[in-house]
Amino acid sequence: MLPMLRISNVRPLDGRVVQLTLIDGSVVERDLSALLDGVGVFERISFDDAAFREVYVDYGTLVWPGEVDIAPETIIWDGPDPSDVGRRPERYLRPRRPRYVQAE
Repeated sequence: MLPMLRISNVRPLDGRVVQLTLIDGSVVERDLSALLDGVGVFERISFDDAAFREVYVDYGTLVWPGEVDIAPETIIWDGPDPSDVGRRPERYLRPRRPRYVQAE
């Protein structure tokens, strides 16, 4: 079984777009604007360009100062890691904000 695909390097681009190098060497871009809803821990990096550009990689995911991070599977796949180990991530993707279902 192959290891889960994770992030090895990040480079912030314009707006809320990042260029990611994955552990397999592939390079992808992700527009994180839909994930950053401007609330709670994401408030600062949603509106402050300098704060957003402080992004770095720690243990395969994107992290910002203040213990702010986004799960790597959300950034890479826009959801859980795929069960198909041969699947490759899309070159460009805009991950969506998770939709929470309220219990009845």
